[in-house]
Amino acid sequence: MTLLARNTPNDVYRRVELEARIGGSDPRQLVTLCYEQLIGALGSALHAAERGDNNKKSESLTRALSSVTALQLGVSGSDDIAGALRHLYEATRKAVLDSVITFDAAAIATMRQDYVDILRAMHGEATH
Repeated sequence: MTLLARNTPNDVYRRVELEARIGGSDPRQLVTLCYEQLIGALGSALHAAERGDNNKKSESLTRALSSVTALQLGVSGSDDIAGALRHLYEATRKAVLDSVITFDAAAIATMRQDYVDILRAMHGEATH
């Protein structure tokens, strides 16, 4: 069975769209894209947990881990901001991994909202 045969049409479309966005992005746009992917994955995990869909929840948490890993790999420098980002991403990674074993919807929802707020602040939008 090929990889595409195992994915739904929505999965394939999302992957193609993601690859197209990555190809034409500068570093700030890549960070935005990773945040969007992380927020979406956390939201999907919450929705899947509400429905009792453990497979989708697991897939979503895996996507969240991929997004936070990409964010971690993109941090450079040794100033205070780089240190704060490393700490934030490591805490996110730990919370997601903890939720693989024991899903904590409240923690995931809070973390998701934190990233929504950060993304809005990055783009100069009011957070509430």
